[in-house]
Amino acid sequence: MLGLPHPHAGMNSAARAEALQYWLFYLPENPNMAVNSPIPVAAELKPVNGIEIGYAEAGIKKPNRKDVLVMKLAEGATVAGVFTLNRFCAAPVQISKDNLAAVKAGGKPIRALLVNTGNANAGTGEAGLANARATLDALAPQLGIDAQQILPFSTGVILEPLPVEKIKAGLPAAVANLKADNWFNAAEGIMTTDTQPKAGSRTVTIAGHTVTLTGISKGAGMIKPNMATMLGYLAFDAKVAQPVLEVLVKEAADQSFNCITIDGDTSTNDSFILVATGAGTLEVDSVDSAEYRELAAAVTELSVFLAQAIVRDGEGATKFITITVEEGESVEECRKIAYSIGHSPLVKTAFFASDPNLGRILAAIGYAGVELDVAKINMWLDDVWVAKDGGRNPDYREEDGQRIMKQSEITVRVKLARGAAAATVYTCDLSHDYVSINADYRS
Repeated sequence: MLGLPHPHAGMNSAARAEALQYWLFYLPENPNMAVNSPIPVAAELKPVNGIEIGYAEAGIKKPNRKDVLVMKLAEGATVAGVFTLNRFCAAPVQISKDNLAAVKAGGKPIRALLVNTGNANAGTGEAGLANARATLDALAPQLGIDAQQILPFSTGVILEPLPVEKIKAGLPAAVANLKADNWFNAAEGIMTTDTQPKAGSRTVTIAGHTVTLTGISKGAGMIKPNMATMLGYLAFDAKVAQPVLEVLVKEAADQSFNCITIDGDTSTNDSFILVATGAGTLEVDSVDSAEYRELAAAVTELSVFLAQAIVRDGEGATKFITITVEEGESVEECRKIAYSIGHSPLVKTAFFASDPNLGRILAAIGYAGVELDVAKINMWLDDVWVAKDGGRNPDYREEDGQRIMKQSEITVRVKLARGAAAATVYTCDLSHDYVSINADYRS
């Protein structure tokens, strides 16, 4: 994937928010093209036939801020999603899962998504469910559909009542400005503690058919797998059978949003949604087809980009870190070790300080809960061989480790010498600003 330098380095949180509020991470047409900086324009985002987006400023938490988003889907669109495993999952998550289940049971298809920021509607009990349904009841007649054909999503502060009347008051404006080219506004409209919108587009040719893909994501803290992003939406104009799309969304999430971590916390509202609008000429009705494999590759590539953009925007983050664990007995144990490294506050603060205190990484490997022969473990920082056969590499020099630790992008590679499995996780460092941002979140 792309080697974007982290845009936060050398800036305090206030400066980042001011300088980067309207900057955009994007995926260029050529996936191999080097990108040296974010691009402060929305022109790179491509409309997707079969989906229109509208937004409003409803004043849910702060005035003059996009905080209500409506996505209207064409007839024939199919929708699939994966959601948080947090037992305190938010009211909108519960309703979205129920409405998708109703489609599988033969109900009417999903025709719209409704998103609000500023309030998570989580930890709100039966009242939260009633409030979420009230917003769907208000939107449905404005779109000429049933309330059960809408998926609700919320993000923001937990344990506070949803301001239903503010959301309902903002819906007419959101519906009035429904447009195909509102993706950048959508990316802005789902932000909370994010310092910039996150979005990307791709155009691919599959079996002679042109397919356009555009996606947005948000999240900067409370990021951990299952799910691993606060919110993510990706649409493309191919026609995909519902059972096939359900396989695709799990496959894409497992290789992208379930491979990132910022602080080890899992949100109550995490959701990743795929929309196949059916407005293009490509049709995919089997997971065994060559067309599916090519489409899945494109969807996964864009999903990885959107997931990585979340890590790059981690609260207070200054470094983007890739952790790859190889030669394991299973992918599961490789991920377990990778996450043990990525979650460690001691490891993450060492990266922030550019301190090659690399014994912290070995310690994190050791307490991951995997039975290992530590005498066979080898570890690298980028091209620097740090640990050899379970101990310090005799040729390792601390100045070499220091050189790598000062980079804005770092790769940690661990070999277990146990098998052929491998896994990769993306994370960031842990800085002073992380504490400040989260301490001040509700103010």
